[in-house]
Amino acid sequence: MHLRSDSFEHRGPIDAEFAMGAPGGFGGNRNPHLAWSEAPAGTKSFALLCIDTDAPTDGALVADAATPIPVEHPRGDFVHWVVANIPATVGEIAAGSCSDGVTQRGKPAGSDAGGARGLNDYTGWFTGDAEMGGEYFGYDGPYPPPHDLRTHRYFFRVFALDVPKLDLPQEFAVGDVFRAMHGHVLGEASMYGTYSLNAK
Repeated sequence: MHLRSDSFEHRGPIDAEFAMGAPGGFGGNRNPHLAWSEAPAGTKSFALLCIDTDAPTDGALVADAATPIPVEHPRGDFVHWVVANIPATVGEIAAGSCSDGVTQRGKPAGSDAGGARGLNDYTGWFTGDAEMGGEYFGYDGPYPPPHDLRTHRYFFRVFALDVPKLDLPQEFAVGDVFRAMHGHVLGEASMYGTYSLNAK
């Protein structure tokens, strides 16, 4: 399988148009264009993930904007996009077709590229926030801490599956997708883009 994007180059920077956060406020929060090809024979559906693998693991450090987050600080995953049950006939997602702007309290459950939207990790991040708290389904782009000295990598992964539909709860997250597609993955294609709000 192969995955490409007209919105950014593999290992290249992602524009603020496709990020939730930009210098001085919100970015465009549009989903980037993605296209995949050469799926294995027997593919009956696709699943799509976007995961930041460089998210800081200490919430107190993230909240302390006066203290730079060191490059060597321990990192974890932050999920920005989860879609399951994309029909096997789909091989491309247009830029801005699934997300175009920041939706306060999150986009509702629905469909991206004919597949079911899962919850991203902004759901947990904004818990308790009077303005932004809610359920965040679908794509919400990069918003790394401006005081983080590490440039974040955002991995887009498309999985070809041998089942037309995964057994998922009505509201699902990335862990549910990983569990449900275990033993059903025929192939995978991935690429990543980078993003930082640190002026240095």
